[in-house]
Amino acid sequence: MNSIWPLKNCPRGRSKTRKIQSLTLPSRSYIIPEPLGTCLIIGAWNYPYNVSLVPLISAMAAGNTVILKPSEIPLATSAAMAKLINDHFPPEYLFVFEGGVAETTALLEQKFDKIFFTGSSAVGKIVYQAAAKNLTPVTLEMGGKSPAIVTRDTNLKKAAKRIVFGKFLNSGQTCIAPDYVLVDAAVQEKFLGFVKAYIHQFQYTFANGNYVQIINEENFSRLTGLIAKQKIYVGGESDLSSRYIAPTILTDVSFDDPVMEHEIFGPILPVLSYTHMDEAIAGIKSLPKPLALYLFTHDQVIREKVFREISFGGGAINHTLWHFANASLPFGGVGQSGMGSYHGRNGFVTFSHFKSILEKPFWLEPDLVYPPNTPKKMAWIRWLSRL
Repeated sequence: MNSIWPLKNCPRGRSKTRKIQSLTLPSRSYIIPEPLGTCLIIGAWNYPYNVSLVPLISAMAAGNTVILKPSEIPLATSAAMAKLINDHFPPEYLFVFEGGVAETTALLEQKFDKIFFTGSSAVGKIVYQAAAKNLTPVTLEMGGKSPAIVTRDTNLKKAAKRIVFGKFLNSGQTCIAPDYVLVDAAVQEKFLGFVKAYIHQFQYTFANGNYVQIINEENFSRLTGLIAKQKIYVGGESDLSSRYIAPTILTDVSFDDPVMEHEIFGPILPVLSYTHMDEAIAGIKSLPKPLALYLFTHDQVIREKVFREISFGGGAINHTLWHFANASLPFGGVGQSGMGSYHGRNGFVTFSHFKSILEKPFWLEPDLVYPPNTPKKMAWIRWLSRL
């Protein structure tokens, strides 16, 4: 067989057969998965349970021992994970290590067999540098400015609905949220009208449990500083005491504006227009490779062009976020948005090493590969290599 899948036929410690080559006959070939060893998993604050426990489960399924370092920013979730896990698992097998920058730095000074990090690219670079000292393999799940492209041929009403949903879930504090929209100039005003209507229809308030606070005052100040008042199409209201920022749409935005310099990670959505698809693609490619890309179109030629010319981690056609929910799809970034992937079977692979084994019997011993070399032997080898 040509692959290790399905994993149900290749549980930890068991082998999986692979296709053999004519030159190796008679033999059989297989791979044996083994755990990498002791893994360090560093979680993020925006979805603290998901981005900590999903890779943790993958590491455990592959047979590793794990130290989990949750983000210290959401103190309650960090404490909850520490209590639940440390009270029920032997510390030599699985342990939650709480703390902030100092504790994370101390952990990174240790030698691990695998480091899995979710967070910003700035911290990801620090993790990568620390891992390099011990040649420790890493998976980095970071972010970036993930675009949504809206073409004139798409269903604008549905596109607006799905972009509003994906952007303002968790108040925009989602690594794969649409960071900005590129919309065909011919339909921009119509699209914006639908966006505004859905923001009002979805009733983003704390009272109905449909909206959440910005995580802390530092991020609140950073985000409000990105809101250029003269560019507000809808929203813009904020309140420091409750760390509330209304869903905000900015228009007349260019790639040179401050809001386009870094990942927003909040409820602010810049909308830019384009007249030709090449213009939109050039704009996206002027920025680092994004974690996600969302394309709203019915045009197959445009789909193929965008996917051929733009590099990104993953994404969706005519929706946002939902590729994350399919465990059959590997989730991960590319370039500055990350390296490596996980989810489902890919998580098992991420935390495993696969030994490649070729097994030969003793009952047949062809002399082709043994000296002395002769023209006849070489002719046989050339013939076998073509099979």
